[in-house]
Amino acid sequence: MAAPTNVVVKWNGKEYTISDVGESETVLDLKCMISKQTGVLPERQKLIGLKLKGKVPPDDTVISALQLKASTKLMMVGTREETIAAANEKPKDMDEIIDDFDVEDEEIQTEHREEFLEKIQRRVRDYEIKVLNDPRPGKKLLVLDVDYTLFDHRSVAEHALELKRPFLHEFLTSAYKNYDIVIWSATGMKWIEVKMKELGVASHEDYKITFMVDSGACISVQTPKYGMVDTKPLGVIWGKFEQYTSSNTIMFDDLRRNFLMNPQNGLKIRPFRQAHKNRDKDKELLRLARYLEDIADLADLSHLNHKHWESYRPPKPS
Repeated sequence: MAAPTNVVVKWNGKEYTISDVGESETVLDLKCMISKQTGVLPERQKLIGLKLKGKVPPDDTVISALQLKASTKLMMVGTREETIAAANEKPKDMDEIIDDFDVEDEEIQTEHREEFLEKIQRRVRDYEIKVLNDPRPGKKLLVLDVDYTLFDHRSVAEHALELKRPFLHEFLTSAYKNYDIVIWSATGMKWIEVKMKELGVASHEDYKITFMVDSGACISVQTPKYGMVDTKPLGVIWGKFEQYTSSNTIMFDDLRRNFLMNPQNGLKIRPFRQAHKNRDKDKELLRLARYLEDIADLADLSHLNHKHWESYRPPKPS
């Protein structure tokens, strides 16, 4: 008889070791073991990395059929019951506290600070970007956040598609005509890949993602008023791809702090929360698709004030 398997489950930023998983036990047995350590009920768990002939194994599948390695690592998506009970309440996390701060003074004091520019140069040197689809000559660059921008990552649903922001694919299809599209989330790459796959973004026929960037490219900056905050410096991308510059790049994010190192290129999107309540009336991406089309022919985007994007009107042809 084969020795019991140890399974390491990563969930909510922590790793949990499930010891002595016997080959005669089932996937449901494994989920029950995970539940004891995490508090997430078996029926709420989605185990990423557990496959049977390329598909998600049913709960009655015996562990021996999965041919797990001696120490298998899995990622879990799931929510505790107490979190589900509060799912419709307005989140009270850090993002809520600082996403509306007035960053204008902070921008002046951080954008050109030598120590922060040095951090960017280190990211340019050390951070690796995997190109999924080659950059296209003459296209501008659209950099998109994920959580609360394209996806409501707090609400509970049976499938990620229920939490997808309305008109996501229509928006990306429209933007792709004039912009190379990059996904940048301040989370791990594994999570980004999972979300893009489940939302249908990774394999869509009408547009392509040029590459994706994770938290490894972010930097921390010290601000006089708000202390240490993380931000997404577009200079990392500009330093690696000479065709992308401050003149042809625009970034959408629901947090202003992510624009501190490149304030002229950031557009603060309205966060998409409480998907079940708001998905029938949220038209933010439709309006932004029109804005991107209206500014696509401009030679220099950095002269625009994206805070006033809703009132922008393209110049009339002479």
